[in-house]
Amino acid sequence: MARNFSKAVSTTMNVFHCDHCEQLVFFENTVCVKCGNTLAYLPDLRDMGSLNPVGTGLWRSPLPRAEGRLYRLCDNYTQHNVCNWVVRDDDPNTLCQSCRLTRVIPDLSQPGNKESWYKLEVAKRRLVYSLLALGCPVESKDDEPQRGLAFEFLADPVANGAPPVLTGHDDGVITLNVAEADDVERERRRLRLHEPYRTLLGHFRHEVGHYYWDRLIKDSPLIDDFRERFGDERQDYSQALQQHYDQRPRIDWQQQFVSAYANVHPWEDWAETWAHYLHMTDTLETAAACGLALRPRRADEPTLKSPPLRFLLHASRHSIGSSTTGSRSPTYSTISTVAWDYPMATRSCSRPRLSRN
Repeated sequence: MARNFSKAVSTTMNVFHCDHCEQLVFFENTVCVKCGNTLAYLPDLRDMGSLNPVGTGLWRSPLPRAEGRLYRLCDNYTQHNVCNWVVRDDDPNTLCQSCRLTRVIPDLSQPGNKESWYKLEVAKRRLVYSLLALGCPVESKDDEPQRGLAFEFLADPVANGAPPVLTGHDDGVITLNVAEADDVERERRRLRLHEPYRTLLGHFRHEVGHYYWDRLIKDSPLIDDFRERFGDERQDYSQALQQHYDQRPRIDWQQQFVSAYANVHPWEDWAETWAHYLHMTDTLETAAACGLALRPRRADEPTLKSPPLRFLLHASRHSIGSSTTGSRSPTYSTISTVAWDYPMATRSCSRPRLSRN
């Protein structure tokens, strides 16, 4: 398979700097700590930039590529301070491209829910950033009711005996339990389920993998290739899931799957592989953007050129959504599966499409 995506596809989380004072800034920043200028992420330019007010609710970026463009701050930026993206002035939406995907937010009258909502939106923006960079279709349910994407952030009901909110995907709607935004509660669940890591970004990447399976693989010419690699998804899902929780994972799962949960069913194998691909590429490309590189003096003697370790670890930690990465390295079969998932994902999403030899 020819890979004609080197220029068209890049998921790198760039290293950003303030365009006024060159101070290092991060993807979540709203103000430059050195010069005090307002900062925002400009999705149309895929860049962080400072903003200068030019009228009621209107802003202009001094970036040369933004010349002639006016912006508005996302309503969730100005009203709730849970976003830092902008909207083009010629866009009728009041919410940015990421926030408009969220159709249910937590009850903000409940203590702690505002902070949880902020954490959920931060993780979702990183997901949307990567999806847009890959060229994947990112459309809301409002714009595309049949094929669009929506997020619902729900809390467990307070009534005794009521079933808890389950994180999952159903027909383009991704539901996340607000409790997952609590670091202590998420760690408790991780330990109970014997998981090597559990992060908000990991949840988003996994569940959106299910969405893109429905949109890109289901009933498409790619389904036979999928079944050859991942197995037949027509096997009973509920039975496979129950078997997973009743029994231990197969002994050799590390030689066959990217995670123990991927062993459950071909759908979960795909979603876990999709998530791990995003984890791996984001982390590696972030390291490269931070200046981490091998620069050998001789062909048989590599040397390592590294930026300050604290900065690199900070950036890489955010690439996977956590300060912990888990203890297991990908096996050969894991890398092989992810390598198959990459061209399939980019062939389905990116422009120009990949071609077969």
